Amino acid sequence: MSGHARRLGDRVRGIGASLRSGSTAPFAPFEWIIAGRYLRARRRGGGVSVVAFFSVLGIALGVATLIIVLSVMNGFRAELLSKIVGINGHVFVTPIDKLFTDYTDLSDRLSKVAGVRAAIPLVEGQAFASSPYGGSGVLVRGVREQDLDGIAAISQNLRGGTLSGFDDGTGVALGRRLAESLGLQAGDQITLSTPKGATTPFGTAPRTKSYTVKAVFEIGMTEFDATFVFMPLAEAQAFFNREGDVSLIEIYLDNADAVAEMREPLEMAAERPVLLTDWRQRNRTFFGALEVERNVMFLILSLIVVVATLNIVSGLILLVRDKSSDIAILRTMGATPGTVMRVFLINGALIGFVGTLAGLLLGIVITLNIKPIQRFLFPSAWDPTVRFLAEIPAQMNATEITVVVITAFLLSLAATLYPSWRAARLDPVQALRYG
Repeated sequence: MSGHARRLGDRVRGIGASLRSGSTAPFAPFEWIIAGRYLRARRRGGGVSVVAFFSVLGIALGVATLIIVLSVMNGFRAELLSKIVGINGHVFVTPIDKLFTDYTDLSDRLSKVAGVRAAIPLVEGQAFASSPYGGSGVLVRGVREQDLDGIAAISQNLRGGTLSGFDDGTGVALGRRLAESLGLQAGDQITLSTPKGATTPFGTAPRTKSYTVKAVFEIGMTEFDATFVFMPLAEAQAFFNREGDVSLIEIYLDNADAVAEMREPLEMAAERPVLLTDWRQRNRTFFGALEVERNVMFLILSLIVVVATLNIVSGLILLVRDKSSDIAILRTMGATPGTVMRVFLINGALIGFVGTLAGLLLGIVITLNIKPIQRFLFPSAWDPTVRFLAEIPAQMNATEITVVVITAFLLSLAATLYPSWRAARLDPVQALRYG
């Protein structure tokens, strides 16, 4: 007799002794040994192992897909929030009873509120920008040089020129896509036109003026890079016919999500009636749609995991039929129905655990390398003018990943209950007769 056969015989005799003694605890080592052997391919059980393999593969793909999609959607939300809020501020203060002619003192008071990073007075208006190569509608914002330097989305993303000497009133800063569409670069001339010009006896005359392009910036969001033009505050007041006042004051907070808590302190610091709106109100529809889409995608993609767990059901049913004679032998050796049920529960749990773990690792690896994968799959087809962003962002959330992993594993366990129950109810005599 070979050494392998002797070891196998000793193991079988040990299992038999444990079963006859009736002292085995639930999930004893021999139950794990039997469950492990059932998952390995044998002559008649090869088909069962194939089903188990595809069950593992299906769960892995489902978990990985959920992690990747949720991470990409989190990345899109964070990236869009940083772009939209990064240039537009978090809270917007507009006048109610009188114009903001005291904007310097008012912005100083607001900037001293705890939790406020900056308070920037702005003049805002629409204009038409043109060059010898084309024209486009733009949104002009008048801002002080010191405040423009404090907007990181602008000052830290210059693609040409400089903001030094911005307040001299001779130049403007514009987005890269707008500069490209007009065929301009730093140092060239851009012409701005607005219908809100000087008032004459015959009505309001349009105003047209040429400026030097002092700087070109790239925020990374197509709509902003193709629309925004920044102008010195004093020049914007003259250009839009405003007599020493501003349109609004934008407030940048240390925490973008603390807008509700900051309302009362800001209203008290204003010391006058003002209207406060925030980035959530201005972009409620946009971010609400993102949240709904994210939740729906989670539900839809969870069906992949559900379908994969159904493979566990079919695989274990095949396994029960294939191992009916083995089950009968175990029962005659003293195994209880609970023992048989736990063996098949372990089978399903192993499939679910391996599939979930593989999906977790696959999802994390792909998420961490999403940008190289994008550049490989879409070397020239990713159009930021359509998709808003130049690259696919991804941001993993530990809580969401934990929920996905736990959900997948619990679904795998639930899928094992019926086949395991059938195995436990199998009659030993019939199993030996037809096994």
